[in-house]
Amino acid sequence: MVREIQSGKITDLVEKLCIDANCNLTGDIYQCLRSCRVAEKSELGKEILGTLIENADIARRETAPICQDTGMTVVFVQMGQDVHITGGSLEEAINEGVRRGYEKGYLRKSVVRDPLDRVNTKDNTPAVIHYEIVPGDTFHLIVAPKGFGSENMSQLKMLKPSQGVQGVKEVVINTVSEAGANPCPPIIVGVGIGGTMERAAYLSKKALLRPVGEHNPKPELAQLETELLEAINKLGIGPAGFGGSTTAMAVNVLTYATHIAGLPVAVNIGCHVTRHAEGEL
Repeated sequence: MVREIQSGKITDLVEKLCIDANCNLTGDIYQCLRSCRVAEKSELGKEILGTLIENADIARRETAPICQDTGMTVVFVQMGQDVHITGGSLEEAINEGVRRGYEKGYLRKSVVRDPLDRVNTKDNTPAVIHYEIVPGDTFHLIVAPKGFGSENMSQLKMLKPSQGVQGVKEVVINTVSEAGANPCPPIIVGVGIGGTMERAAYLSKKALLRPVGEHNPKPELAQLETELLEAINKLGIGPAGFGGSTTAMAVNVLTYATHIAGLPVAVNIGCHVTRHAEGEL
């Protein structure tokens, strides 16, 4: 049996998620900031973390953007193969939701129509949309606005297989070190390893969505995440870059099969709010 979903319902959901993601910090990140404040060794760092928590409280209470950079809208669509969209295009339904959400939520429109002519589209469209087709009739959306203070600090490296795990560690740690205060630490670090160039980048962005405190189910990757988090926090960049023991809240690694001659590594950095909201129809 095919389940039909009306495109207007998708637009309504995207509109809501755009506002939720920009105004309501997810519970896992909020609790991590509170824990980091207790553990932070720098008094200035503690003060900054307290300010970040207060900012998140105000944003939630007043339904106001957590950050003035309300990002380019990234949408992850998980759609069952037994779902049929009626009443219009899926892509247009998503973009219409972005238009309405950014207008209704008084969110800054930051998207330009072309990277070279730099003319603002004035409605924050088009979104960047990732589709995953799965069995069944599910329809699940994650809206993840991505600010470019953190996005600009992300990197992709095509390593040789001989560089191995140590090479991966060096790429991640060097990327964070070079980023410094720019991505608004404490950060979340998404790491994609394997596949092709574009697959590694996609994995690194998707990795940012994993709840803080959860690890990759593979023990060796969970260990890599732990080692990288410890190394990054020893850099001393600290909250807002003013020094301290809390530079990152989490390092999330995802991997995919790759070619015998390749070891692609992508690092996507998320700021201290790493915004996302999800829903389903």
